[in-house]
Amino acid sequence: MPYEWIDPPSTDDAPLAELHLWPYRSLPKKGFVWFVGLTAGLVSVPLIALIGTVVLWGLLPFLILVIWAQWVALQRSYRDGELLEELLIWPDSMTLTRHTPRKPVQTWQANPYWVHLTRHETGGPVEDYLTLKGNGRTVEIGAFLSPPERRQLYGELQQALARTK
Repeated sequence: MPYEWIDPPSTDDAPLAELHLWPYRSLPKKGFVWFVGLTAGLVSVPLIALIGTVVLWGLLPFLILVIWAQWVALQRSYRDGELLEELLIWPDSMTLTRHTPRKPVQTWQANPYWVHLTRHETGGPVEDYLTLKGNGRTVEIGAFLSPPERRQLYGELQQALARTK
């Protein structure tokens, strides 16, 4: 699951519940290196027939450019995926913080007693869209999760909010 409930420490100011959410990574770092290496190897195979010719030197810069562009695009994808949503729930306060690469941190706070959790089965930007409404604002949570994950998270969030009421 690309989300995790953190066990809070047993201190007086610790939250009742803490949730971290992040986008799913289909290609781990080790797979990234293998993918780029295999791509470079497979693209180089046709060049074996050109070894010792002038044509090889004409095609080699383009091969290097393709591998470099692939590397840069995958690195950019990894940086964009460093998104983190952090939900902290105390008996009298609730905070959702969204850390997005290249954007300022977004924060939302409300009293959990008045927070209304909604799962929009249709009509949202994604299927089973989850929103938290409170303190005059409606915010999304876990939009990058798959529909089954959002349905499961909905039940878990309901239980966490019920503990505060």
